[in-house]
Amino acid sequence: MQFSSLLAGVAVLHRSGPDPDITGIEYDSRRIAPGALFVAMRGETVDGNRFIASALEKGSAAILTDSADAMAEWSSRAEVAIAQMPHGRNAMAVAAANFFQHPEKQLAVTGVTGTNGKTTTAFLVEGLLQRVNRRTVLVGTIEYHLAGQVLASPHTTPESRDLLELFRRGVDAGATEAVMEVSSHALAQGRVFGVPYDVAIFTNLTRDHLDFHKTMEEYFAAKKKLFDASMGSAPRVAVVNVDDPYGGQLAEYARVQGSGVFTYGLERGEFRAEAVELGSRGMQFRLQTPFGAAQVTTKLIGRVNVYNLLAASAAALARGLTLAEVVSTMATLPSVPGRFQTIDEGQPFAVVVDYAHTDDALRNLIALARDLVRRQNGRVITMFGCGGDRDRTKRPLMGRAAAESSDLVVLTSDNPRSEEPEAILADILPGLTGLDTPFTQEPDRTRAIHVAVRAARAGDIVLLAGKGHEKTQTLRQGTIPFDDAAVAAAALRDLKDTGATP
Repeated sequence: MQFSSLLAGVAVLHRSGPDPDITGIEYDSRRIAPGALFVAMRGETVDGNRFIASALEKGSAAILTDSADAMAEWSSRAEVAIAQMPHGRNAMAVAAANFFQHPEKQLAVTGVTGTNGKTTTAFLVEGLLQRVNRRTVLVGTIEYHLAGQVLASPHTTPESRDLLELFRRGVDAGATEAVMEVSSHALAQGRVFGVPYDVAIFTNLTRDHLDFHKTMEEYFAAKKKLFDASMGSAPRVAVVNVDDPYGGQLAEYARVQGSGVFTYGLERGEFRAEAVELGSRGMQFRLQTPFGAAQVTTKLIGRVNVYNLLAASAAALARGLTLAEVVSTMATLPSVPGRFQTIDEGQPFAVVVDYAHTDDALRNLIALARDLVRRQNGRVITMFGCGGDRDRTKRPLMGRAAAESSDLVVLTSDNPRSEEPEAILADILPGLTGLDTPFTQEPDRTRAIHVAVRAARAGDIVLLAGKGHEKTQTLRQGTIPFDDAAVAAAALRDLKDTGATP
């Protein structure tokens, strides 16, 4: 494809040099191969314009830059094909869509945004679509799915160039649907610019990522971008949780944008769950919808999953499934890795791994655990930590959430990154002030899991929160392999081997 053709639709400020054939598109100079277009743009911490020379040395055929200085420097060289654009990520999205021949227009895309529930809801929507034999692409936190293949997930929402390549591969493999988690960072940065969402889902909004967004108002403003034309076009259908305080505002906003709106909730909404019966091995409820009512039986547990199922059912119906297809599939859908994942080594108490990493998610997780142990008069033991180099203001809030409802709290490391684990624990401790809940501190996460497991007795439930599906831990010294589920299973086997199981 010629450079000029690749720039179709890009807001070009200036352009100079030849019109070479482009054989690839990259934003990382380390991935440049001869003939590739290098998109040089300013990021949060690194300015890609610093690597233009390196890209050219590796054989880059053309440069797309968001820097006037870079444009002035390199346009003086007649042999360099270069164009300047005002917004790096928007321009890359358009150029990548051109290069990959617009796979985003060949897929019906469902996007899921919100603080909690994105991953589970996305998995559920994909499962419902696959029930009617639709081939799918899934993009999310745990893994990517590509028409039956499972790929590693380096980012919840990848850069547009990588997303569009994934879409292209999906279309080539026969996919007709895409389901993706859409993070607030991706929306704020324009990583999904130009993606036409057929259905957009809003799960909820609670305190998180304020190190990036600064205020809840900015956080909400980023989420709203999925529901308006700022990324390209408003969705055909918006699915909105109106039990959430922000959901009511968003539903009205989506209507003004011209979207059809499906609202859901336990208390209100067009999609509602009535007569909910929770159990330790599943639950059931009466699903009320504009398409009729039906009894739902599911292996998933907890009120949070009622919300996730409501959102997924509304999205599936928006995508043309029947109510009967939705309800019959819900009975067979499995739980999602790292989301209330039980670890069973024959012990007389429950051990659960969960991704809960905000105060709201932790509070919901503990409430669910409390419901499950109440009949056995069991205790809830909660182990958690907070990530380093992230929003410090939520640390005491998570401490408070854990201490208010748990019987024992074990404080430990999450992904401390460049921070000292003890400093993070010190930030959590004020949240426990004034409460009588016993707690212990163990910065080493492996030892903390052993502490939590050894404290349990028959009928209790041990919650290992914060990392969920993650297979690594990021420390100051670097990233190491780490899997809460594997460590917990080993701790339970050790307990059995030493004869210490209660």
